[in-house]
This record gives sequence, structure tokens and C-alpha cells, in this order.
Amino acid sequence: MPALKAGTVYFMLVFAAGFVLGTIRVLAVVPMAGETVAVLIETPVMATISWIACRFIIRRFDVPAILADRVTMGGFAFALLMVAEIGVAWLLGQRSLSGYFAHYATVAGVIGLAGQIAFAVFPALQLRFPEKAGS
Repeated sequence: MPALKAGTVYFMLVFAAGFVLGTIRVLAVVPMAGETVAVLIETPVMATISWIACRFIIRRFDVPAILADRVTMGGFAFALLMVAEIGVAWLLGQRSLSGYFAHYATVAGVIGLAGQIAFAVFPALQLRFPEKAGS
């Protein structure tokens, strides 16, 4: 099913970019500006990367312009993202599972979650903004 393959690759590309940007955020920006400001800076960059990656992957895997396929792609990518983020937080010893979910009660957590939800919705949202010929 192209939507599941596309969702997997979409997750992998965006997670890799997020891992790099998240490392920069935690090591460089948070100490200078605080967590909320750092997330406010990172989120639009990640949203842009997600949008571009989504468009590329939809085209590459020929995901049909059908809402169910796009929701499957985004939902599967989101599920993979959540599992990976929980795993990385646990492996790096940053947070327990309850601490991970408690973080979503902070301002930075809500902003980050909004970005993650946008990531999940982008495949379906791109149905409303089709590519123009030649782009």
C-alpha cells in the first residue's frame, strides 16, 4: 500500500531533520533563550521541512489524491513519530513515559504537539493545495 510506505519514509525524513534540529535546540538555543522560545523558533522550520518532504514523498510514492490514503499516510507517520520520540526520550534518559506525556502540559509541549499534529495533517491538507504543473 503506497500510503503506508509513504508514511514510513515521511516519518524517517522528518524525524531525521527533527533529530538534528532538536539537538541544536537543546544544546544551543535552550540555554540562551529558554525552552519555549527555542520551540517557537524550531516549529516553523520543522513545519516547512515537513510540508516540503510530504509533497515530495506523495509524488515519489504516487499516493492517490484520496482522503483515506492521505489520512493513512499522515496517521501512520504520526504513530511512528510518537513511538520514536518516546523511545529516544527514554534511551537518552531524558524522561519517563509519564514525564514524556506530562511535558505536553507545558507551553513548549503544546507548541511542539501542535507542530506534530500539523505534520500528521499535511498529507491530507495538501489535497487542498495541489501542485501546479511544472513545480
